[in-house]
Amino acid sequence: MPLPVLNEAVNVLDATSLLSSFGAVGIAVIMFAETGLLIGFFLPGDSLLFTAGLLSVSGASDVVHLSLWQVLVASVAGALLGAQTGYVIGRRGGPALLARTRSKKIHQGTERAAELLERYGHAKAVVLARFVPVVRTVLNPLAGALGVPARTFALWQIAGGTVWSVGLVLAGYGLGSSIPHVDTYLLPIVAVIIVVSLAPLALEVVRSRRRASAADSPEGM
Repeated sequence: MPLPVLNEAVNVLDATSLLSSFGAVGIAVIMFAETGLLIGFFLPGDSLLFTAGLLSVSGASDVVHLSLWQVLVASVAGALLGAQTGYVIGRRGGPALLARTRSKKIHQGTERAAELLERYGHAKAVVLARFVPVVRTVLNPLAGALGVPARTFALWQIAGGTVWSVGLVLAGYGLGSSIPHVDTYLLPIVAVIIVVSLAPLALEVVRSRRRASAADSPEGM
């Protein structure tokens, strides 16, 4: 797939900037980093996939036009390879890898990921984590560190990663196909996607604080 011409300044937190600068290649790299490397927890996974699908519609934007099949291949490849790499890193590096970071978001995501594994079991947790930002970054190395069977992890991360990446891309493509000049509303649409994707993590943080407060109260003793 051809590389697009780079812009002078690229905002890694802005999906449109990334896509206009790197195209489908950028999608694969960002998906790999966000799902496989702890340093990628801040990257715009959900909004990037949705925006990429939207910009794959012919005439949807004057900024950049992407090929749908290239976007789908890059999204799935990056998401699956990233998750598998994260698992291998976690299996070899162990808990020490997570202990080194001082990021509150990563530690909150780790708690949520561990809870998912305990509450839902390996298969469901690996699939559900794909749809929660930060959690999908930390669950993969955590699964490796906690000894989740390699075959189980590979099977369900492929299933979850494919549904997540293809689903968001096609959702963006469908919206772009049904609403003319939808790029005019791109910023508010991306804002809504970010809020919705972060909602489960925010709710879990609130619930965790309430449980901690209840446990510390005299009634909880």
